[in-house]
Amino acid sequence: MSEQQSTSAPGGAPSGTSGRYQRSTSGMVGALLVTLLVILAFVALRACNRTNLEVSPERVDYLAQVGYAQQAGTRVVYPASLPSGWYATQMTFDQGKRPGLTISMLTPDDQYVGFVQSSAPPLDMLGQYVDPNPTAQPPAHLAGSVDGSVSRWSVWTDNGGDTALVARYEGQTLMVFGTATRAELEQLASNLTTAEVKT
Repeated sequence: MSEQQSTSAPGGAPSGTSGRYQRSTSGMVGALLVTLLVILAFVALRACNRTNLEVSPERVDYLAQVGYAQQAGTRVVYPASLPSGWYATQMTFDQGKRPGLTISMLTPDDQYVGFVQSSAPPLDMLGQYVDPNPTAQPPAHLAGSVDGSVSRWSVWTDNGGDTALVARYEGQTLMVFGTATRAELEQLASNLTTAEVKT
């Protein structure tokens, strides 16, 4: 009587067979296609159910920041208030012997308006913020601007629809500019002040 020995592979499966399923190229491709179709269906579903999100610019309390600058002993020019519906989106302040102030604003119809107080010459500021070759327009006469200290503003425009009002005050350049109408820019310039911010 002869004895037959059976050998087993590790894990208990006979040595002649594999303990794992057989892989094929077509099976792997099929699995990838199914996965891809699931992902595409998910993306399409999200696109159908998604509403367009409107991202509003951040609103900045520029008066509070002006107040901090004044508490530090700096005399700055700023709008006492903004026209109805306008809001500030950014303010930068450079403290020094000749301080600089920049305020960015938006109107209710999303027109950009900026105000800058700088020691730079007017033509340099026009070249930086408006156009290197702006066109001169009839000047604006604003009796109440900067607490009544500035009455004449030169007016400049460019081909892109920007308008700028520029004046000199105590050795510095003041500029109101943007895509808003000239009347709106004049309204803002008329409201410029150096008064102490009331807290």
